[in-house]
Amino acid sequence: MPLKAKILNPAIVGQAATMATSPQVSMKESSYDPDDVLFNAIYGVRTIELNRPEKLNSLNGSMARKILSRLKEWENSQLASVIIIGGAGPKAFCAGGDVAALAQQNASYGLKGQEASQAYFGLEYRLDHLIATYSKPYIAYMDGITMGGGVGLAVHAPIRIATERTLFAMPETTIGFFPDVGGSFFLPRLEGRIGTYLALTSERLKGVNAFYAGVATHYIDSSSLSSLTARLAEIEFKDYEDMYSRLATVAATIAEFDTGLPHDEPMLLAGELRKAIDRCFVYTEMESIIRALEDEEKNTKLPQHIRDWATNTLKTLSERSPTSLKVTLKQMELGRNWSIGEAFRNEYHMAGNFMSHPDFDSGVSARLIHKSPITPTWNPPALQDVTSKDVDEFFNHQGKFPMKLMNDRRDYKEYPFRMGLVRENEIEDVVRQGGQNAKQVIPKFFDEGGRKLGTKEKVKEVLARNCDQDGQGYLIWKGGEP
Repeated sequence: MPLKAKILNPAIVGQAATMATSPQVSMKESSYDPDDVLFNAIYGVRTIELNRPEKLNSLNGSMARKILSRLKEWENSQLASVIIIGGAGPKAFCAGGDVAALAQQNASYGLKGQEASQAYFGLEYRLDHLIATYSKPYIAYMDGITMGGGVGLAVHAPIRIATERTLFAMPETTIGFFPDVGGSFFLPRLEGRIGTYLALTSERLKGVNAFYAGVATHYIDSSSLSSLTARLAEIEFKDYEDMYSRLATVAATIAEFDTGLPHDEPMLLAGELRKAIDRCFVYTEMESIIRALEDEEKNTKLPQHIRDWATNTLKTLSERSPTSLKVTLKQMELGRNWSIGEAFRNEYHMAGNFMSHPDFDSGVSARLIHKSPITPTWNPPALQDVTSKDVDEFFNHQGKFPMKLMNDRRDYKEYPFRMGLVRENEIEDVVRQGGQNAKQVIPKFFDEGGRKLGTKEKVKEVLARNCDQDGQGYLIWKGGEP
């Protein structure tokens, strides 16, 4: 099909994978593929289609440069109103950056290879930051595997659509790296300690659970994506409309394709499990997290599934790079206070340090190139061997690795456009007003004119986990980290 006639295709479900590998690596890109990313115009809509399905649409330098250039062009175009990014092929939106190529480059070219690898991260982070500060509605179709570098292309978008085929994860600690692509900003701003948990364990969220957890802002069936693209192309914004108004129009259009939530996929990070996550992952030292999980494992007063979860989580953490775990935990704590620009600048320095750290090459080689079931050889091999000085080296850069961002003047410490499900602190504020039962609280979070997808389920879970009732049946907020 000619490029000008091509409409963005939704990905088809497939088996999960974390990141793609590359068959050959050199200091220069091994081959130039003019079609590794496809662009299309449909009236006011501009589509970006990642087109490496055989590599699960893993992002390389060629693709990043093309997308970056086109986004800047569209930002200055009066004809481009809405940007949509998605992935081609049967399995993935984007399974990550092509880190196997980077590890082989490091091994083959030493210091020059490490410098070239860091340059790739600089390009990738500038692209992700541009998305995070973009001045037009940008929509990510997270249909299929969305991991690593693919997360960077999606999670900073004001509108992120999950489908029944979404598979989200940040698997970097499994390969001796850290959750980058703006993970310093995005993950700590998820509710409670969900972000820290996902960052350290690489836990996967499937389908609607990416929506429930706040990773996605909307959920629709994958079969509706093509129709949604065509419908969005019909929108004509007024010149005087600001970004908020335009996003509200886009959100209302997405709601037209609401067919409900799947009843066979309960909320995963909820109830007793969510309480356990917040209890165990609230600490700022890995050793304290490990002790908390061990206490959960031994606590016979807890439900068996929570004790089993603690056992499995301890096993998971024991297989991760000790350096990655400690660096990631500090990253999550510091990132809570970083601006979006600070997050990417600091991550650029961190990435440069990891390029010269043995865990990255060892982890990628074992997990992605040789695909060994055996845990890679980490250096240092245990948490107690990773000192505070070792960790601090990843953060005390003092301008060692400067990076210029595309939109330096657009900065913020909270995402400027609040989309998606109601937040726990909003629910808490209403409950603390007093004199209300659950039936009175829940309707307060519906949109005028009807139900907002997932609102009832989210509010009921938050109330059940955080509230008691007084003698008159009124809700009393009793706890939980907001």
